[in-house]
Amino acid sequence: MSKDVIEVRGAEEHNLKDVDVEIPREELTVVTGLSGSGKSSLAFETVYAEGQRRYIESLSAYARNFLGQMDKPQVENVEGLSPAISIDQKNAANNPRSTVGTVTELHDYLRLLYARVGVPHCPECGREVGEQSAQNMVSRILELPEGTRAKLCAPVVRDQKGAFEDLFDDLVSDGYSRVEVDGEEYDLTLDRPELDENYDHTVDVVVDRVKVSADARSRINDSVETALTEADGTLKVVLPDPPEGAADALGGSTARATGDLADAEADEEATEDRLVVELSEDLACTHCGIDISEVETRSFSFNSPHGACPECEGLGETKEVSEDLVIRDRSKPLKHVFEPWSYDRTYYSRQLDNVADHFGVDLSTPFEELDEAVQRQFLYGTDGVVHFQWRTKNGTREKTERFEGVIPNLERRHVETDSDRAREHIEEFMATTTCPACEGTRLKAESRAVLVDGTAITEVNRMSIGDALAHFEGLEANLSARDTKIAEEILKEIRARLGFMQEVGLEYLTLDREASTLSGGESQRIRLATQIGSGLVGVLYVLDEPSIGLHQRDNDRLLNTLEELRDLGNTLLVVEHDTETMRRADQIIDMGPGPGKRGGEVVVNGPQEELMTTEASVTGDYLAGDRVIPVPDERREGDGHLTVKGARQHNLADLDVQFPLGTFTAITGVSGSGKSTLMHDVLYKGLVRRMNDTDVNPGEHDAIEGIDAIETVRLIDQSPIGRTPRSNPATYTNVFDHIRELFAETNLAKQRGYEKGRFSFNVKGGRCEACGGQGTVTIDMNFLSDVEVPCEECGGARYNDETLDVTYKDATIADVLEMSVEEAYDFFESHPGIRRRLQLLKDVGLDYMTLGQPSTTLSGGEAQRVKLAEELGKKDSGETLYLLDEPTTGLHPEDERKLIDVLHRLTDDGNTVVVIEHELDLVKNADHIVDLGPEGGENGGELVAEGTPEAVARTEASFTGQYLRDHLPDIELEGPRADRDPVEGDDAAAKADDD
Repeated sequence: MSKDVIEVRGAEEHNLKDVDVEIPREELTVVTGLSGSGKSSLAFETVYAEGQRRYIESLSAYARNFLGQMDKPQVENVEGLSPAISIDQKNAANNPRSTVGTVTELHDYLRLLYARVGVPHCPECGREVGEQSAQNMVSRILELPEGTRAKLCAPVVRDQKGAFEDLFDDLVSDGYSRVEVDGEEYDLTLDRPELDENYDHTVDVVVDRVKVSADARSRINDSVETALTEADGTLKVVLPDPPEGAADALGGSTARATGDLADAEADEEATEDRLVVELSEDLACTHCGIDISEVETRSFSFNSPHGACPECEGLGETKEVSEDLVIRDRSKPLKHVFEPWSYDRTYYSRQLDNVADHFGVDLSTPFEELDEAVQRQFLYGTDGVVHFQWRTKNGTREKTERFEGVIPNLERRHVETDSDRAREHIEEFMATTTCPACEGTRLKAESRAVLVDGTAITEVNRMSIGDALAHFEGLEANLSARDTKIAEEILKEIRARLGFMQEVGLEYLTLDREASTLSGGESQRIRLATQIGSGLVGVLYVLDEPSIGLHQRDNDRLLNTLEELRDLGNTLLVVEHDTETMRRADQIIDMGPGPGKRGGEVVVNGPQEELMTTEASVTGDYLAGDRVIPVPDERREGDGHLTVKGARQHNLADLDVQFPLGTFTAITGVSGSGKSTLMHDVLYKGLVRRMNDTDVNPGEHDAIEGIDAIETVRLIDQSPIGRTPRSNPATYTNVFDHIRELFAETNLAKQRGYEKGRFSFNVKGGRCEACGGQGTVTIDMNFLSDVEVPCEECGGARYNDETLDVTYKDATIADVLEMSVEEAYDFFESHPGIRRRLQLLKDVGLDYMTLGQPSTTLSGGEAQRVKLAEELGKKDSGETLYLLDEPTTGLHPEDERKLIDVLHRLTDDGNTVVVIEHELDLVKNADHIVDLGPEGGENGGELVAEGTPEAVARTEASFTGQYLRDHLPDIELEGPRADRDPVEGDDAAAKADDD
C-alpha cells in the first residue's frame, strides 16, 4: 500500500541537524524560512537528490555508465518518494540559437504545421507556386464548368532575345501550327511573326484547343502530357472567356503577356477578358524562373543549412564595422581620427597622405570640418581613382587606383586575414546589427515565403504568446477540408502549449526571443508550463522560488497553475518566501530558527494557522501581521532630476521618464512591461556611453539630461561575482586581504619569514600544489562528465602543511574560510577593520554565508548582495547612481528589512538609488515610483503612473497601485488582497522597530 507522505529521516545535508520531516503527497507544500536556514538543503540536496539517485540506480549498469554516479545525500532514509523533477532558477540556455519557441518545442510544431499545410510562394514576386502531376493538372482543368473553352500551351521561350526563325520552322515540322508570341496568336502555316532580335520575347506553342467536358478527359490528358514534354514540365492554360472562380479552380500562378509585341494597354484590356494560368511539375515560379526546393520541416529550422539564412547562418544578426566605433571623436584631426588606423604605421600614413592630397585637404584639419562628401569617401572609398606616390629605399613608386575606404578595408581584412589577433583587433570596431538579408528572422527567403492562412512562420515567431494564441484560435475555419484534417492535431498541441505559457504569466514573451535573455524566473515558468503540458501524474515537483520576477497580478495566475498541477495528482515541494504562496499552500515547513549554523531545524510543519501561532517562527510573525516592514514616516524630495527622453528600445513607447536625484526610486510594472529595458538598455548603457566614452551600444532614446549631477553610475545586478571556485565572498569584498595580513603578523609566521602572500591559495608557496589551491581535483572521465573529488594531499583545506601550522586563536587560515560571516565577526572581535567589512555582509543579510563559499555556488540574489556589500565598503562621494535589479530575490522578509535599511543608508548619504522590484514591502519604502504597463509585451512600455507610493496607489489604471493599497495605512481604497494581507498598524510597526 502506497504511503500518504514522503518521510525523511535523519537529514544532515549541509547545515541540517538530523532533520525528521513528513511531506504530504499530492499536496502543495511550501518550504520557507530565513535565508540560509536550510530550505534548499532539505528540498533540493536531500529530497530531490535522493529521488534522482534512486531513479538512476533503477537503470541498467550500461545506462549508468553514461549518466555517472550520484552521491547519496547525507540522510538516513527517505520513504514514499515519487519520480522527482526539479524546476529551478537556472537559465534555459546560453546558446544564441535557442529561442522561446525552441525551448518550449513550439517551434517544432510550427515547423511541422508549415511543412504539411503551408502554401509555397515565390520569394521574388509573391505568386503562389506548387508542384503538380499531369494527372492533377487534368483534374483541375476538368473542375472548370462544362463547356469552358481552353487553350493548352507549352511555353517554350520565356523573355529571351532573338528572332526565333529556326524555332518556328522546327515547330511546323513537328506538326504545330499555332503559337502565341508576346500574347498574340499566329498561325505559322499562314504567317510568321517578324521579331526584333534585340528585344525579349515569349513564345507559347498552342498544343490543343478544347472545350471542357468529362468526355474530353482522354484528349485533355494527352495534350497536357505533350505540353509538359515540350516545355520541360510547364503548362500554360489560357481561358479566352473565363468563368467565375476559374483562377481558384486551376490554382498555379496567373501570368500576363510580356515581350516586345505586348501592348501594355491592349494587354490590360485583354486581361479583363481572358485568364492565363501557369502550372508546373516542379516546385518553381514559372513567372520568375526560380526553382524552389521541396518544403520539409527542416526548411523552417534556422539551425539547419536547409532553412537558415545564408548571410547570418540562422543567427539573425551580423557583425559589421561601425562608423561610430571607427570614429569616436569627429573633432580630432584627419590623421588621428580613425581609431583602427594609426598614422605611425607606414601603410596607413601613405594612404591618408595621398588621399588628402587628392582632395586638397590638410591632415591637421578636424574631420568634422571636412565636406560631407569628402568624409564619406575617406570612410567608404573614393568615387574616382587616386594617384598614389610614395618613397622607398629603391626610389619613388607610383600607382593610380581607387581608394577603397577605411571601413571597406577593415571588412575585407576581417574576412581574408589568417591571423586571429588581427581579426580580434578589427572586431573591436564592429557592432552587431540585424541581418539585412533576413531582417532578423533567421530563415532564408524561400522559407519565409511559405504561408499558412496568409501568414509566414516568421510573422508567427514575432508574435507574443498571447497574440499567437489568438492567431491560432479558429484557424481551421480558414483552411480547406484536407488541410484541416492534417493540421487538426498539430494545432491542438500548439494551442495547448501557448495556453499553458499564458497561464504562468508569460503571454508577453515573443516566440523569437533569445532564451539567453530570459530571467531565471521566466526560464523556470517556461519549464513549469512544459510540465503542465506533459500531463504527468504521481510526480514530485521541486520548485525554487517560482514567484521571483513576477508582479502580484501574474503571481496569482502562477499559483492557480501550481494548484492545477497538484490537482492532477502530483506532489509539489516549493521553496518560497512569498506570503501569498504560503497562504494558498496545503502545508508549510518553516526552517530555522536562524540562518547558517543557527538554522537547519524544522520550526513548524503544518498548516498556516499553526505557523502563525508558533512563537519561535519569525515567518509566522510576518504572515500573521505581528511583525512588519514599516512605511517611512516621510518621503524624500528630489534635488533635481535625471531625465530619459524618447526611450524607444523594444516595447518602450517613446517614453520621457524622470528620476529624482538624491532619492530612492522603484521601477515597477507587470512582467514584460519594459522595466529592464528602461534601466539596463537605456539608462545604464546610455550613461556609461556618455560618462566613460566606451563602445557600449545603448537602447534607442533621444537624450539623457541631468548627467552633470552624477559622478559615477554602478549597476549591481545578479551576474556571478566570479567564474571559478577560487573566487568567494571573502576575496571579492577584500576582507581576505586583511585576514591574511593578520596571519602574517603571528609569531610563527614571522619566525618563518612568511609574508601575507604565503596565505593566498592562488599563488605558489603556501597553497597545496597537488590541487593548485582549489581543494578539489577534477578527474577526467573520458566520454563521461568530469568528476570533482577532495584533494588527497590537503583533504580539501587548499594549503600545504607548513602553512596550516600557523594559527590565530587556534584556528588555521583554512578554518577561517570555513567560518560563516557571523562566526568570523565574533572571532575577529578585536580587529575593527575586518569586523567592519564583515558587518557589511551582515547588513545585507548574508551572515549565514561561509567566507570561502565558491562564487559559482552562489544564487543570483546572493551574488547581488555580495556586490552591494562591496559597494558599501567603498569611499563614497555622495553623488553615485546605484542601479539594482530585484535585490529582494531569495530574501526572507526579515532579511529584506535589513536590505531596505541599507538602501535607505545609501540614499541618506546623498546618492540616488533606482531599483527594479515587485516586492511591495520594498516598493512602499521608495520615495518615488515609476510604474510601467499597462500590460506586457506590445501592450506595455507606457508610463502608467509616477510619484509617491501613495499617489500610485490611488491610480486606478495601475496594477501595482491596486496591490499597494493593502500595504499603505493611509490609503482607504481596497486592493485585490484586502481580505488577506494585514495592513500594518501602530502596534505592529512599534514591534518591528523594537525588534
